[in-house]
Amino acid sequence: MVHYSAALVGRVHATKVLAQAGAGASLALLAHTIVNLTMVRSPRPDPSLRVSERVSILIPMRNEAHRLRPCLESVLSQEGLDDVEIVILDDGSHDGTGDLVRAIVAGDTRVRLITGGDDPLPMGWLGKPWACERLGREATGEVLVFLDADVVLEPGAVAAAMTELRSRGHSLISPYPAQDALTWLERLTQPMVSWSWIATLPMPLSDTTQPMWSAAIGQFLVVDAQAYRAAGGHQPVAHFVVEDVEVLRNLKRHGHRGGPVNGGFLARCRMYESTHEVVAGYEKSLWSVFGSSARELAMATAMVGIYVAPPVIAVTTREPSIRRWGIVGYLAGVAGRAAVARTTQERVWPDALAMPTSAAAFAALTVRSMIRHRDGALRWKGREVTVRR
Repeated sequence: MVHYSAALVGRVHATKVLAQAGAGASLALLAHTIVNLTMVRSPRPDPSLRVSERVSILIPMRNEAHRLRPCLESVLSQEGLDDVEIVILDDGSHDGTGDLVRAIVAGDTRVRLITGGDDPLPMGWLGKPWACERLGREATGEVLVFLDADVVLEPGAVAAAMTELRSRGHSLISPYPAQDALTWLERLTQPMVSWSWIATLPMPLSDTTQPMWSAAIGQFLVVDAQAYRAAGGHQPVAHFVVEDVEVLRNLKRHGHRGGPVNGGFLARCRMYESTHEVVAGYEKSLWSVFGSSARELAMATAMVGIYVAPPVIAVTTREPSIRRWGIVGYLAGVAGRAAVARTTQERVWPDALAMPTSAAAFAALTVRSMIRHRDGALRWKGREVTVRR
């Protein structure tokens, strides 16, 4: 008869509990994802749509010369808009961004280029909120469309997004563009952008006026101008790194409704173009997503426990029953990731198979972001990610 030590029995039991807990949570999130996918809105361009309201398309640019052309050409080619202005802020660029914009627009009277200096930011402001605030003050439209310079729109994207905004009676919608990814770290991290809100945000609650149930992405924000200004524009969110979500939360505090939609049929975005940009980009923001270091650490731990631990256990354990739990957890994570990618028009295979590695990468980037923020070492586009008070 083989006798096992109490310590070994305890380790086996703990491993089984960890595998079961991770697999159970992964299955629960898969079920939640499937339910959400039946409710998520996915507006599509429609050549028959015509929008008569005046719309302001607002694009902040800082050192974007290497990638602004596809974005700007897609904006100039928008269909279905009877009255549109395009306001671009050259936010202290050093790479000829403003000159390239002038060359592309070639005197198009719909476009206004504002040249901003590279002076220190006003007290209490970070760079992106201040750029959006300046654009909002210049805009004359009834609807404001904030757009990042790395987003490429389908020809009828803005008309479809505005129609979605008005038909739902919302004050803000945020179409999440399909995330293009080429390098290995992009392919691990970028699909998690849309996965994160579709897998975790309860869709029925996201349409309420409760600020905590909010998701938005600054790549593509469509907002009613009157509601935006009545709520203070970007001023109430001046010091937030993740200013897009805070704009929505601020609107909800003022009694407005709004939320995310699947924008995969409307726009595409390659947010980062190298491993270095991925690391630097997430460093600047992940520390602030959940509001405190304790919450950030808890989320990173949960990602590892739910999506990393089960497949690791499946590979390393000798107990068949424990291995089965690990495999179930792994397959549930892959299934959820694949379902979201298919819906958002992103690459499905083989990338979905790397869900455990994606979760581990996000957890590691979160911890790194927290450490870098604590040390005051965060910079983005030549500016410190700190607020002058």
